[in-house]
Amino acid sequence: MSDPSSVLSAISISKSFGGLKAVQDFSLSLGPGSLQGLIGPNGAGKTTAFNLLTGVYQADSGTISLAGVDILGKKPSEIAAIGMARTFQNIRLFGNLSVLDNVKIACHLRVKHTMMGAVMRTMLNRREEVEIERRSHELLKIFDLDNRVDEEASSLPYGDQRRLEIARAIATDPKVLLLDEPAAGMNPQEKIALKGLIRKVRDQFKLTVLLIEHDMSVVMDLCEKITVLDHGQIIAVGSPLEVQNNPKVIEAYLGVEAVA
Repeated sequence: MSDPSSVLSAISISKSFGGLKAVQDFSLSLGPGSLQGLIGPNGAGKTTAFNLLTGVYQADSGTISLAGVDILGKKPSEIAAIGMARTFQNIRLFGNLSVLDNVKIACHLRVKHTMMGAVMRTMLNRREEVEIERRSHELLKIFDLDNRVDEEASSLPYGDQRRLEIARAIATDPKVLLLDEPAAGMNPQEKIALKGLIRKVRDQFKLTVLLIEHDMSVVMDLCEKITVLDHGQIIAVGSPLEVQNNPKVIEAYLGVEAVA
């Protein structure tokens, strides 16, 4: 049974591809406002777990709930509407659209007007479009992208593209934000700024955040609790200090000989 105090709860979910067990008996509980990490060596099943939580893959067994709603079997678009947003390891912006339009498209997830209303340009439709414009500019200012609103997303430097992707995710007004390797490709200064940004948006938007990250300095500095996967199975759960000193985690990353 899911924890009623959790915003996102997964219990014993598993996924196999043919004879390969990609994720086995995976459980996770995220309380309101928590900032947790999911780590593990390459091929451990981290992104598969994200894809199960967001409906890209359907679990073979187990349960998943978001804000008290059973989301197992739901489409990604339905899960997003309930309140989950994510970024991707490989940035997936609308590269040929402007920075502003990337965010405005995400804002439309929450509009109430119908297609007929849009055609007829009703009062509600006009008010919502004005609000979308205002909110998009507000988000871009928070992410220090307000001076690039008219530029094509694909023309932005890599670090700015990462920030735009997070801004676009937050534009959907989520309860839970999943970040897949947000620091990938960033230099040390950009990583420091990213850590501050993630804390800021978590607090400002009252988000619950789960992130996958290979950079351990980012994970250990940011996360209050860490779950470690290896070969699709959880091998450790705990605080950064507990995880750093866990023999199973050290073995998974460094190998038995290194531990010895």
